Amino acid sequence: MTTPVVGIDIGGTKTAAALVDRVGQVLERREVPTPARSGPGAVLDAAARLATDLLGASTGPVGVGTAGTVDPATGGIRYATDSLPGWTGTPVADALAARLGRGVRVTNDVNAAALGECWAGAGRDRAHVLLVAVGTGLGGAVVRNGRVEAGVRGAAGEVGHLPAPGAERLRCGCGRYGHLEAIASGSGLAAAYSIETGTHVTGRTVADRAAAGDGVAQQVVERAGTVLGAALAGLVALLDPDAVLVTGGAAGALLPAASAAYSAEVPAGWADVPLLPATLGADAVVVGAARLAID
Repeated sequence: MTTPVVGIDIGGTKTAAALVDRVGQVLERREVPTPARSGPGAVLDAAARLATDLLGASTGPVGVGTAGTVDPATGGIRYATDSLPGWTGTPVADALAARLGRGVRVTNDVNAAALGECWAGAGRDRAHVLLVAVGTGLGGAVVRNGRVEAGVRGAAGEVGHLPAPGAERLRCGCGRYGHLEAIASGSGLAAAYSIETGTHVTGRTVADRAAAGDGVAQQVVERAGTVLGAALAGLVALLDPDAVLVTGGAAGALLPAASAAYSAEVPAGWADVPLLPATLGADAVVVGAARLAID
């Protein structure tokens, strides 16, 4: 039997590691809260401990999907938000290789999720996929023939900073206003609901209230999903993928409106390009990271 590999998911809230077989199935999984406030060294130590628990059954390199923009040449972090304080500039590949005693390959977590979905999820057997991750923020990735199109800076596919109608009063995670992330994300739902009601709640709460019949929450969710779907229709014409996949904690709430807007707006020449929910859930990043290690 071919030896399985280890994939790691480093996020601002949790860090996970999994032993993944050569067809993309998770055999074992470990997870701990990310010690983000303790600094990059503590985060790397936590990731290394999880991986070490699984490495007895694995040989070869380890793959990592992490928050932040990753330099594709070095595996270091070019830029990261405050969800991981001090993460910018961290040499993740080299630092984990030193801790684990083997090679480490690193990519952005959304890139890893896209790799995972194209290997063992909703994008399986598709040559060219755009994946959009709708969580607290909004990320994107493009995979062609099983490989991430990273771009010069490792940030290709970052759809969150496209201009978006209706987001003019909403602040993006980058600090500017009017971007797609500012409206079509968990933080965007929270901000829009706050403007409408003066009530400060999480994006998840907005989605829950919408499902329970809160009229304002329903309007916020509907607007966000409509803007997202229209943007994705335009991106299909630009990128010409086989499919668009949507994943993340806020994806379920936005997908109904997004799907309707996407169908209405996608140009006729791309009408056969489906908009699909991703299927791997919380395992997408570790599975994609494992795929990166195999490659």
